[in-house]
Amino acid sequence: MEQLKTIGRELAMGSQGGWGQSKEFLDLVKSIGEARSKAEEDRIVLHEIENLKRRITEPDIPKRKMKEFIIRLVYVEMLGHDASFGYIHAVKMTHDDSLLLKRTGYLAVTLFLNEDHDLIILIVNTIQKDLKSDNFLLVCAALTAVCKLINEETIPAVLPQVLELLGHPKEAVRKKAIMALHRFYQRSPSSVSHLISNFRKKLCDNDPGVMGATLCPLFDLITVDVNSYKDLVISFVNILKQIAERRLPKSYDYHQMPAPFIQIRLLKILALLGSGDKQASENMYTVLGDIFRKCESSSNIGNAVLYECICCVSSIYPSPKLLEAAAEVTSKFLKSESHNLKYMGIDALSRLIKINPDIAEEHQLAVIDCLEDPDDTLKRKTFELLYKMTKSSNVEVIVDRMIDYMISISDNHYKTEISSRCVELSEQFAPSNHWFIQTMNKVFEHAGDLVNIKVAHNLMRLIAEGFGEDDEGADSQLRSSAVESYLRIIGEPKLPSVFLQVICWVLGEYGIADGKFSASYITGKLCDVAEAHSNDDTVKAYAVTAIMKICAFEIAAGSKVDILPECQSLIDELSASHSTDLQQRAYELQAVLGLDAHAVESIMPSDASCEDIEVDQSLSFLNNYVQKAIENGAQPYLPENERSGMLNIGNFRSQDQHEALTHALRFEAYELPKPSVASRIPPAPFTSSTELVPVSEPTYPIEIHLAASLPSISDTGPAELKLRLEGVQKKWGKPTYSSPAPSTSNSTSQKMVNGATQLDGLGSISSQTRDISYDSRRPQIEVSSEKKKLAASLFGGSSSKTERKQSSTSHKTARVGNPSVEKPQVGTAAVAATEVAPEKMAPLQPPPDLLDLGEPTVGDSTPYVDPFKQLEGLLGPTPISSAMDNGAGGSSNPPDLTALYSEMPKTGLTSSVSVDLISGLSNAAAGTNFHGGPTVAHQAQLKKGPNPQDSLEKDAVARQVGVTPSGRNPNLFRDLLG
Repeated sequence: MEQLKTIGRELAMGSQGGWGQSKEFLDLVKSIGEARSKAEEDRIVLHEIENLKRRITEPDIPKRKMKEFIIRLVYVEMLGHDASFGYIHAVKMTHDDSLLLKRTGYLAVTLFLNEDHDLIILIVNTIQKDLKSDNFLLVCAALTAVCKLINEETIPAVLPQVLELLGHPKEAVRKKAIMALHRFYQRSPSSVSHLISNFRKKLCDNDPGVMGATLCPLFDLITVDVNSYKDLVISFVNILKQIAERRLPKSYDYHQMPAPFIQIRLLKILALLGSGDKQASENMYTVLGDIFRKCESSSNIGNAVLYECICCVSSIYPSPKLLEAAAEVTSKFLKSESHNLKYMGIDALSRLIKINPDIAEEHQLAVIDCLEDPDDTLKRKTFELLYKMTKSSNVEVIVDRMIDYMISISDNHYKTEISSRCVELSEQFAPSNHWFIQTMNKVFEHAGDLVNIKVAHNLMRLIAEGFGEDDEGADSQLRSSAVESYLRIIGEPKLPSVFLQVICWVLGEYGIADGKFSASYITGKLCDVAEAHSNDDTVKAYAVTAIMKICAFEIAAGSKVDILPECQSLIDELSASHSTDLQQRAYELQAVLGLDAHAVESIMPSDASCEDIEVDQSLSFLNNYVQKAIENGAQPYLPENERSGMLNIGNFRSQDQHEALTHALRFEAYELPKPSVASRIPPAPFTSSTELVPVSEPTYPIEIHLAASLPSISDTGPAELKLRLEGVQKKWGKPTYSSPAPSTSNSTSQKMVNGATQLDGLGSISSQTRDISYDSRRPQIEVSSEKKKLAASLFGGSSSKTERKQSSTSHKTARVGNPSVEKPQVGTAAVAATEVAPEKMAPLQPPPDLLDLGEPTVGDSTPYVDPFKQLEGLLGPTPISSAMDNGAGGSSNPPDLTALYSEMPKTGLTSSVSVDLISGLSNAAAGTNFHGGPTVAHQAQLKKGPNPQDSLEKDAVARQVGVTPSGRNPNLFRDLLG
């Protein structure tokens, strides 16, 4: 009678809203489902959120109503909105005694909270209580929450109760306890490392569900350490055999397959245990053969088991009978009309050919069908198979197919992958040099800048080294073929930057090597490239360097070099470039043109791009020069870490530099404490004229010694406060004396990589024709002759055909430390300075001290010339007036940097733009004094475009006051004088 009343009440509620839920809740679900747009759905959910916020806080809400509110919150959260205002109510519901409400609360908190949420601590006590409950449904609900919510810190709180539940009489509880332990192992392996033996014990549980749950943690353990579980091979084989013989209850069948998911897990485990182990694999052969025979292929789940069995057979120690059975199943997959089964067949075939490449020959037409299938995923899987099957007899067909496919797709990620595979296969199995060059041209032309820069480096290195071991003729033929092909395509539009870099490098190295093309023709082409890509500094740098190489090779050969007008125009343009790298290359080209044949041959030998360059990092060749400078009174070099606390007031010429350094914006991070810089603003008058001398810290003994000899900074009057700042540790700002950091900017001429890693190609194994061919299996379909030829090209080859020797990249010993493809250029300014300066300088003058940044001293009638002044002579007569002399004190006032870098007036005197390197240095050595010499009137010239002399003047003045111009380009003269 009571049951009838309960059913009646439920039916009555169902007529109102459905099995305990109100009509209002069902209307909410219906309105969300009928929403026509995301905006309408959001409007409904936001209205529901406002309604729940108001009603969930009302007092004395019935439990049935609160349960409905929690379920509504779950809907709100699942639709992507914030329901955090109701989390605490879900946590409270987990404390309820009612099983229905408790399970609803556990369901809500597992969806709402993550393992690191602050409310987790409020649930731990409830979970501990429920794990000890007599009702196994409560225990299962608590174990489900344990798997979702318990984090690494709270594992010890529930671990003892979970261990006790491994022996629970209910199989559902034991299964969930195993799952909880597995979750603990995933979260924190060290917390359950002493409990691993429990997984072995539960493998023998009477219930198949508990045994199946144990396979998951065992698979993770075996993946980490295979050898520790070799003894379980027999157990796993016996379990798999019992399942295959249908000894499990019918409730574990799925689509008439006995426990297929347990079979798949066991096959994965056996593949790990049998890999490379003949004894363990022999124990598996029988049961794997039974699965091949008994497994039904009429359903998807049966095909999944067969596929996993093929994967297992290809992983363990090979067996001929099992490989034959696997090949037969693979053939069924490939003949299927389903794209999914074809995909499985291609993947299975790629696994089997690693063991026996002859298996692929039976299915060659099926592979061609998959290659021409419109399904893009199947086509990509087929290309992966062909990549593994490539050898010298079919590399041309496969690579051509890959390039055609690469052209047809728009996915940049996969296009990059295809291009790298084409390059790799071409390097390994190239049948001829001409084909290799043409293939690389297609890859670069169609893949563009998606090609890895290493591919360009490898291509340049292969052209430089050649394919033959000692065959110079083959190497010359390769380079000539590359030059001819590049000259044909150099004028095509929209060539990628990486490809243009390769073209410029090859033309510079080997453009005139065989004598087919003249130097003027090659330099004209390179000038056209630089002009067409005026916005790409890297391409312009490669082009200028290539022109310099051609001119150098011509000079070394004794030929007369005629600079084309467009080449001279390019040099003039780059001499005024904002890029100091391009400036330096242009100046170096000018300097090379002025050298004799012997000097050019020494600094830039022909065909030496792969020669190793020894770099003397200690600069030992300067030891004698440094020793003489020290004997003449120069200060020894101190590393920056030793002079970080020093402040040499003599390095600053006036208070203006102080202001420029102090008030400039600084973007670098704070580093070690540096000495402070005096302010230009005079301090307020003080009642006493006592000189304040701060006490230096004991870590600065050198500065204390220097403090007595240095004058005070402020000489404005006796009533003003005088400070000695030497030896005072500077807390903020830049160091006042520090050598410019070595330039680490990337050179535009990229370095070559000598060691190219290549995959070993599959060897040529004799092809054995199978009795049952793909044609006989499908006699009703007529195969075209073109497809037969393509299949013969892909899979052709016999044992009589000898594989072509792989490219020299896989045999040659990698040269270690090959620094660059291009030769290091000689600093032309430094060469010219060493030739001109000795003629003009007095013979008794000591060598210049490059580290002394103090003011020049006027000792005798012969002016002292230092290398920086020689370089500054490049600018011509300086416009800075001799008003730098500041009266009796003799302290010089350099120009104001702010005024110097301000906007120049449109009308006025401008210095000459054309700067000759050698004559500039001669004028500097002849007596042009930048700091105090007579000023020379400048000829007013009006010229459009950038003025190189103005920019060089600014950099020179900035260098005088100790400011290194920042930027991504290296300092123009830093490499010349160290």
